[in-house]
Amino acid sequence: MEQIALNKTLPRVFAGHDGIHSEVWLQDIKLERGKRYLISAESGTGKSSMCSYIYGYRQDYSGIIAFDGQDIRSLTVAQWCDVRQRHIAYLPQDMRLFGELTAIENVELKNRLTGFKSREEIIKLFEAMGIADKVDSLASKLSIGQQQRVAIIRTLCQPCDFIMLDEPVSHLDDENNHIVARLITEEAQRQGAGVIATSVGYHLKIDGANTISL
Repeated sequence: MEQIALNKTLPRVFAGHDGIHSEVWLQDIKLERGKRYLISAESGTGKSSMCSYIYGYRQDYSGIIAFDGQDIRSLTVAQWCDVRQRHIAYLPQDMRLFGELTAIENVELKNRLTGFKSREEIIKLFEAMGIADKVDSLASKLSIGQQQRVAIIRTLCQPCDFIMLDEPVSHLDDENNHIVARLITEEAQRQGAGVIATSVGYHLKIDGANTISL
């Protein structure tokens, strides 16, 4: 996948609203593989909705979202499975960890589907994130910031053309923000992937990102 395009897209909940000032909604924009984008938005402007639309979780929007020119509404279940396993690595804002599983079990659950990283590589990510001592801790026993780092590691355990992150550093301090940005940038460079990150105010510190106001 080389390009994600949004053409006159608008959440249905915003239909009929006057005074929508956005560089995304009701615009024609193209997100290209290999480039980095920061979608800056206030709460309630639809950043999580945008991610859900692109990932195929929701279709309550007008306009068109297309992958390499194909309207995503036309994708089959098999095609969506391929998109989610091989083309878009997604970190949802709510992280969606299984609390009854350990940190590494949450990561391995996805990695078993993709076979993308070795256990040694996963452990090195835990070490780089500063949570190597939490590998065998239940996700439900971790702090929100630790859970966020586990969810980021899980996101990186797949091949992809785009890494899409919904508020990836909202619970992290500045030092961990830089660590996360470095690891995401390194993975994106290895795969030639694009990065799409949303933020309310605490931005992922990725150099060279194109900032777009939602």
